[in-house]
Amino acid sequence: MQKLSEKLKNTPRNASLVPCSVNSQLNKEETLSVESIVLTDNNPEVNLSQHAERLKVKVYVISKEGNPIMPCSCAKAKHLLKEGKAKVIKRSPFAIQLNFECENQVQDVTLGIDTGFEFIGFSAVSEREELIAGTLKLDGKTKERLNDKRMYRRIKRNKLWYRKPRFNNRKKVKDWLPPSIERRYQTHLTLIEKIKKMLPITQVIVEVAKFDIQKLENSEIQGEEYQQGTLYGYQNTVSYLKTVQKNICPFCKRKLESGESKATHHRFMRSDSRRTDRIEGLILFHKKCHVRLHEQKREKEFQNIKIGKYQPSIFMSIINKRFWKDIPDLKVTYGNVTFVDRNNLGLAKSHTNDAFVIAKGNSQTRVKSFEIIQKHRNNRILQRQRRGYKPSIRRSRSIIQPLDLIWIKGIKYISKGMNGYGRYVYVDIGENKTSLNMKLVEKYFSQGSLSFSLKN
Repeated sequence: MQKLSEKLKNTPRNASLVPCSVNSQLNKEETLSVESIVLTDNNPEVNLSQHAERLKVKVYVISKEGNPIMPCSCAKAKHLLKEGKAKVIKRSPFAIQLNFECENQVQDVTLGIDTGFEFIGFSAVSEREELIAGTLKLDGKTKERLNDKRMYRRIKRNKLWYRKPRFNNRKKVKDWLPPSIERRYQTHLTLIEKIKKMLPITQVIVEVAKFDIQKLENSEIQGEEYQQGTLYGYQNTVSYLKTVQKNICPFCKRKLESGESKATHHRFMRSDSRRTDRIEGLILFHKKCHVRLHEQKREKEFQNIKIGKYQPSIFMSIINKRFWKDIPDLKVTYGNVTFVDRNNLGLAKSHTNDAFVIAKGNSQTRVKSFEIIQKHRNNRILQRQRRGYKPSIRRSRSIIQPLDLIWIKGIKYISKGMNGYGRYVYVDIGENKTSLNMKLVEKYFSQGSLSFSLKN
């Protein structure tokens, strides 16, 4: 039996849950709406705006010749696989390869990389939509592993009667980097190459520093990066002063929070010959502190204040020049430019949003982002037993590594490692970590050194 329609009273016109009414006045020409009249049997059970904000996932496509082409939707990929026109070549991120020759038409795709010491943000953008995005969490355990290696080697050497000295034989190559820095840098290059194998990247833009020190030293420098207005230059100055002042306001000794208003202050009065507009003649205060400073006439107290000299991040200063050498046709940008562009778009602070802005993204349709965890591909053969300090020797590498995907009785699990000399594999079942026999494993998928997963 059909339910009769009832009018809902006091219904707001701007609510996302309100659909159009069936009132007859809507059928008239040039009629925009009927105010606050909605029928109960036309009300959906879900909020319509939630569907519009749902982010989609792309399936990456490789041509028959092995070249990356534009990605497709999940529905289209399912249709191609069902008809036998494509095959699955990678599960995470999901990628297929075509079995037939196509036109291989591609669009211009820009890849933006938000470099970092602990996280790397990435986003690839075409003219109409974002194609891939996410954040990579770096391992950062190289130093700990080298310390363990040093300990084991020292124990081994102490058991020898004599060992030939080899200190004079040690040489460093021209572009040598400390191992921890080298691994982080190589991970940036690995990520870029991995994305290039999935998408037809035409341009790579990398954020190499929080601010442009060349622009601070020479304000008249010209180029594409410096033709975007005074707001970019101001943010460049603020970023530099926050760094050298260790993010502390000299007046109130509080932190210079990102949400608070700030003001730059000249160290010397206008009548002083030492007054300059260069970066060494400026100090950064909270805006309220700057007003109190002049009201209380305490300008002279901060003329000779000691502020640390510019010491850029060791990691970013070392790898900056290497990017130019290893990435062809590279374009760079700076954090002050990203900050202004992100705020103009009204985006929240995140590595993924920063990479989207770096890639010159603006109104493109966004996609669901990935979370990538970097893991150690191989463990050392020499290891310590759990019940003692006697070293045990692992004779072969484990087939299944942590974060690899395995299937047992048709159910997919994430591996947590192996034990029992490769006879058992750890998985999470519910809230407990369980050890299962390797004979139950039907198939497995190796994630490699970068483990992809979709962000919830």
